[in-house]
Amino acid sequence: MVIVHIKYKDESQFLFETPLATPVDELVPKIAAIYNGRLKINRVCMEIEELAKHGTLLPPEIMGLTEDQVEELKLKDDWGDKCTPSGGFDFHKDPVGRRNGKQPKKQMREILDKAIKEAKEKISKSLVIQDKLLTMKIVQEALNLLKGAVMIVYPMKLPPHDIIRMEFENIEDLTGTQASLEVIDPATAQLWFCGKEMYRNEKKKLGDYAGKIESCKVILKLSKKGEGPPGREPIMSEEDRKQLMMHAYRRQEELKKLAQDDEDDYMNSEWADGTNLKKSFHGLHNISWRPGTK
Repeated sequence: MVIVHIKYKDESQFLFETPLATPVDELVPKIAAIYNGRLKINRVCMEIEELAKHGTLLPPEIMGLTEDQVEELKLKDDWGDKCTPSGGFDFHKDPVGRRNGKQPKKQMREILDKAIKEAKEKISKSLVIQDKLLTMKIVQEALNLLKGAVMIVYPMKLPPHDIIRMEFENIEDLTGTQASLEVIDPATAQLWFCGKEMYRNEKKKLGDYAGKIESCKVILKLSKKGEGPPGREPIMSEEDRKQLMMHAYRRQEELKKLAQDDEDDYMNSEWADGTNLKKSFHGLHNISWRPGTK
């Protein structure tokens, strides 16, 4: 099995394990699905954080309106009255007017916060440093963890127009959002190895690009169609570059100091003193004279 280190725009994403015999046409959609799954979890976590602060999402016709406008138009958040958090709520007004302000009680907020933390740890980019693999199963486990926490706090479910519920049911609409620019279409995604595109339409396999050794680790870069080849890997890491610069600076300072010293400066050294032996016998080393002392 080959360990594939996936990067996107020179930033490490996750580690993935697969055989060399895996066709590229099968590998690309799997990697894109995990990448998009991580984005999905981050989006859900962000919305659950807002849910814990300000309650469920307001209906589209009310969202962004002032209280006077809502009253004047005789609009009502019926779903907000049905979908109340377990154990009651405190009113905490949403400053941007997206949510109804019915904040869950502290105990329920802690359940949501704990689920967010655990889900993020499951798909964290730091797993690359820890040499831990990421699979679609782990991504789904993180999503189920969030879904379970929301079900505990909101046993009556969230309103059908709430973004969190739409994400759980895979009917989210990202059109016109920043998130839509981050998602990569698995059907058109591209993988690159050593600056060369791994073609999907020639029945190529991973081994045709990465070699014949199964127990190895390779770096593959993911990109959208039309983005062109990603930048090549740097010759040295950022830490190695810093160490090299520090060594060059220390060497430069040493050369400056040597240049400032006189050629006969060594004559002031103790080892160059011809009377050193005589002074040691007479105990004349380290003698200091101070006025007023006996």
